[in-house]
Amino acid sequence: MKITKIRAAAIAVPMKKPFRVAYGTTTTARNIIVYAHGENGLIGIGGTAGPEKVTGESLESILYVINEILAPALLGSDSTDMEKISATMDKIIIKNTAAKAAVDMALYDLSAKSAGLPLYKFLGGYKDELETDYTLGIDEPEIMAKEALELKARGFKTLKVKVGEDPCKDVERIKKIREEVGYDIKIRLDANQGWKPKEAIRTIKAMEEYDIELVEQPVPYWDIDGLAKVTKSVDVPVMADESCHTPQDTIILIKREAADLINIKLSKCGGIFKALQIAHIAESAGMECMVGCMVETRASILPAVHLACGVKNITRADLDSAMYLKGDPVIGGAVVNNAVFHLGHEPGTGVVKIAIDDFLPGGGHS
Repeated sequence: MKITKIRAAAIAVPMKKPFRVAYGTTTTARNIIVYAHGENGLIGIGGTAGPEKVTGESLESILYVINEILAPALLGSDSTDMEKISATMDKIIIKNTAAKAAVDMALYDLSAKSAGLPLYKFLGGYKDELETDYTLGIDEPEIMAKEALELKARGFKTLKVKVGEDPCKDVERIKKIREEVGYDIKIRLDANQGWKPKEAIRTIKAMEEYDIELVEQPVPYWDIDGLAKVTKSVDVPVMADESCHTPQDTIILIKREAADLINIKLSKCGGIFKALQIAHIAESAGMECMVGCMVETRASILPAVHLACGVKNITRADLDSAMYLKGDPVIGGAVVNNAVFHLGHEPGTGVVKIAIDDFLPGGGHS
């Protein structure tokens, strides 16, 4: 489908409560929405967060890159030529993966809508539902344990627990959560690069008795040797997140035996096209993937849901961030019911409109 217009706009959605991880606290989901117009009158919709601490981009830089650099270069292209479009984006500007991801998502949505297919069918159609975990931000152990019990009552069967600030307190957090929820619910950890290698090994070993499914990014992203040391020293599977941005990173992690699993995030890798490459490389090495998110609206969560449902090797999902928000600017598309996204037959992602005027940065929704 010939692309006639691409435009990006910013939104800001307040969160229900501050969300704290090892490297900072977030109170508002500041996101970019991208619209890709086709010559048939259809509009593809995508989005991204402004993940300064993950990709190095700000909302302002993402807006500029999309509207002033990527959009002019892609006008007149066929939205289904994603091999060519991805190469074009990489040629005209390096990195800037969140900006590229938002455009990529909008173009996949446009192409699937033009084909009259749900995006997950367009991507492979492996399944039509996806269970997500729910993430607990860092707080006092007793508070996290109480929240975990509430989430179990809401139907969540897997909890992702943020750790990485204080090893001793992290162990206490997991101990308290297990005491509350029992052992019929999965617990996965995310240290967000918060530990040093020896510290990570000691802390993870202390948590092994609490039946941990996996631990995500225990050490700084650049310390591949440290990540490999942790992976080889503990029984709990280790997942690479910030250490894996690109398909090339995936190959390095596999060669170095530095992780057991890969966390794919669309804004981190540059969109669905690159995510497919990562998933297939990992599958060839016998390594499963999870699809994750930043603090995002359903404009970018839903493309990730459809990706995970289209591809066999994405076996886990951490796509809960839209549930943290006070409002939902996204009209249409699947929502979570008892921790599960159920995809229907709507073309594309099913998103029909963004109520952008209600969530403008600096005003609008409160």
